[in-house]
Amino acid sequence: MSTSAPPTTGENSEKEEPAFTLGQRITLFLVGWLGYLAVSLIGPTLQWKVEIEEGGPASERVHPAIMVFWHRGVFPATYRYRHLGIAVMTSASFDGEYIARIIERCGFLTVRGSSTRGGVRALLGMHKELEQGHSAGFTIDGPRGPRYVAKSGPVLLARNTGVPLYCFHIALEKAWVLNSWDKFMIPKPFSRALLRVGRLIHVPGNLDQSELQPYQDEVQATLDRIRMAAEQRMLAETGQNA
Repeated sequence: MSTSAPPTTGENSEKEEPAFTLGQRITLFLVGWLGYLAVSLIGPTLQWKVEIEEGGPASERVHPAIMVFWHRGVFPATYRYRHLGIAVMTSASFDGEYIARIIERCGFLTVRGSSTRGGVRALLGMHKELEQGHSAGFTIDGPRGPRYVAKSGPVLLARNTGVPLYCFHIALEKAWVLNSWDKFMIPKPFSRALLRVGRLIHVPGNLDQSELQPYQDEVQATLDRIRMAAEQRMLAETGQNA
């Protein structure tokens, strides 16, 4: 696995690096490498199972796609979809920066911005990545919640690009759950991991803003449905909470 300089997008190369204090820069360096090592060491031990709901895609891999999932699943998703050149929107904040550094080392492209900071610029950056043939990934309830409430940016992007929305959820047999707004999951080594993929959602390109709500509702319903199905299946198979 390469340890060369992380890939960046054209969007990133045109802006200045965020201003961080010396202490923050040291923290970013340490957390970035520790996070990458954790993903690299724990990821290969996970025991994966994939389920695609009825009417879903023929296989797990759909390209290009706008991939959406809940923020708490960043760790297992980073390992599962590593080194596929997927562009991911990360928050233009200190927290977003260390996540960006971890996932860049795992072969993702990053576009800085979020629904609260630099959102329009970041969506334009993601649009550019899709035009260049990359898939795009969104933690759709990020960067700070509310947990399990889908934001609207990916639906708008799907309308503008014609690329389908791909919803997925990863349930874990055993995980450390952080006391954060998203209940962030770090899988324990050798845990079972169940990836459930929903039906693709296609948003017509001729809709105006007022006509997008049914597709936003469909994204929310799909993510809720596959999360509950995956977690219930994991509970039934292991007798433990995912």
